[in-house]
Amino acid sequence: MQNIWDAPEWNPGALRLVVRDVSTTPPVLAAELAQAWADIQRHHPELPDLAAPESLIGESSSACGAELSFERLLHEAVHGIAAARGVRDTSRAGRYHNRRFLAIAEEMGLDHPEEPHASSGFSLVTLTPEARRRYRPTIERLQRALKAHTVATAADTKRSFRGPAARHGSSGGGVRVKAVCDCGRNVRVVPSVLAQAPIVCGGCGKPFRIPETVGAAS
Repeated sequence: MQNIWDAPEWNPGALRLVVRDVSTTPPVLAAELAQAWADIQRHHPELPDLAAPESLIGESSSACGAELSFERLLHEAVHGIAAARGVRDTSRAGRYHNRRFLAIAEEMGLDHPEEPHASSGFSLVTLTPEARRRYRPTIERLQRALKAHTVATAADTKRSFRGPAARHGSSGGGVRVKAVCDCGRNVRVVPSVLAQAPIVCGGCGKPFRIPETVGAAS
């Protein structure tokens, strides 16, 4: 289990504390993300450590840029610097990036030449030519790792059957089965979701479980 540094309650746009099992995380991409973060730290020593780079893999943020890239990583680093300085750089539940965010972003080689967006403010910052030159080896190395990860993920998807619920966009990504608790209540749940953490019954306080007979019938 690993943690990633927490963000203040007033700065939900920054990276949040997550606790997860990282045993299945693609090690190469996680290592490259950690190395890229360390490259940023060399230019900005006050940037906090990134304890769990794998937390960024497979996640997206419409406020911070949906695609994982070095530009997105540098955006997250801006939030890290803001947290280290105690600067409130976002509002509206982390969606709106204010001028304090932009000021730090400009320090770190990001720019937002246009007027702020009505809902996200100065969120969609881009690399300046100088920053692109400064981090060129880092950017190229991370791009190679991201491309390899995309190819590997696509291959895994082709080899696996996720079930009708996943194909129709249902949350959980799989076929739901019946899970029961000791007091007789039951819920429908994707087995992989239940395996991640117990779902506790509000009536008896016991965890729901999938009986072997139910699992076989479903």
